[in-house]
Amino acid sequence: MENDGLDRRLRRIQQADMKDRVVLVRVDHNVVKKGIISDPYRIDATLGTLYAIAEKGGRPVLMTHVGRPRDKKTGKIKCHKEESIRVIVRYLQEKLSINIHVQDFPIDPDNGIMHLDESIKPALYDLKQGKIGMIYLPNSRWFYGEQITGPERDTFARELAGIADLYVNDAFGSYRAHASTYDIAKLLPSFAGILLQKEIKNLYSVLNPDGPFVAVIAGAKYDTKIGPVKALYNKVDHLILGGLMYNAFLAAKYGIRITGVSEEDRDLAMELVEQDKNENKILEMPCLVESDTKDGKIEGHYRTIKIEEFDAKKEYKNILDIDPKSLEEPEVKDIIASSRTIFVNAVMGLMPHFFEGSRALYHLIAKNRYALKLFGGGDTLQELKNLCPGIYMTGLDAPDTYYFTGGGSVLAAIEKGNPYHLEPVEVLMDEGSLL
Repeated sequence: MENDGLDRRLRRIQQADMKDRVVLVRVDHNVVKKGIISDPYRIDATLGTLYAIAEKGGRPVLMTHVGRPRDKKTGKIKCHKEESIRVIVRYLQEKLSINIHVQDFPIDPDNGIMHLDESIKPALYDLKQGKIGMIYLPNSRWFYGEQITGPERDTFARELAGIADLYVNDAFGSYRAHASTYDIAKLLPSFAGILLQKEIKNLYSVLNPDGPFVAVIAGAKYDTKIGPVKALYNKVDHLILGGLMYNAFLAAKYGIRITGVSEEDRDLAMELVEQDKNENKILEMPCLVESDTKDGKIEGHYRTIKIEEFDAKKEYKNILDIDPKSLEEPEVKDIIASSRTIFVNAVMGLMPHFFEGSRALYHLIAKNRYALKLFGGGDTLQELKNLCPGIYMTGLDAPDTYYFTGGGSVLAAIEKGNPYHLEPVEVLMDEGSLL
């Protein structure tokens, strides 16, 4: 490990000779919802890599995925305008003041774009001649070969390799091994972008934290978070759960039934309950918000309930938030105030109606001026920005705060215990033992 916190085997953009060479850059600009940019943070976070490529004389070709155009059941790909990259291109053109070419390809109504064909050659020529500043390829998941296995994927990876001289991965949020994040890196000289390096460095603070370490994690499904929760539990001094994950834990610990918590979730959570009997790391939020419906916060149809009053004979309705009173408890306030590392990958309530718990949590964490505060991407950042815009804006430039661009990537790295074991990162590593 070098003194910058990165494994010296990781090939980095700083080491690449890019003068007059076409550079295929895989970014994670998956910020478009219904044709509108929800938050440009992920785009802005990649500008350092784009500036570095320009400084080195490289000719960038960008690619990102947007949404999930492939139907999991049928395998069909629908290329809707709402999942186009054109709104991203407009944003970048305004931000960078350069001409960006968007290449169109024939679209099959069921299979998306079958090939990255030779129609792109004139644009590549103009790029090399400096007539355009950048090429942005269509949504990577519109390409038939991006996510499947078999010869079509191999063909697509070779087609991508055929348009570029080098490959740079700056898509930390795209941690799954697809053609544009993994296969392509085997076919071209490949390097980690500036953002990818920064994310790995900050992951080190989660995997090797200064204590006391508090982690806050929530989710709509318990089974998908078991691995990261177990890994975090072994590292933290205290763990705060939210959402259905917390409901499953409470149902298992107190022998109660809660709407939305399956028997399978209860059984899975029991392992954590048994472990915590000895180690007592889970910091319980004592006041919860129970609602008769998920359709909204309707007066007379929601109420605050307390854990100490749980009755095993009673079936509880939808528990959709923690009451902010929970965060006023002396024990909770003291633990968060005394922490030196805080990792947050959580929205505590069912948005948008049940938001008070999340807002109170973010405010309490912000009061700690001594801790390194690390926030997972996705919904966590979106709700932090929506609920606490002042805290969010301050954190963008604060040395004690870091916003990851991909929450799922962080959890995957935590589960594996090492960011270098994520396949799109692993393929950027030189072979040989760490010196």
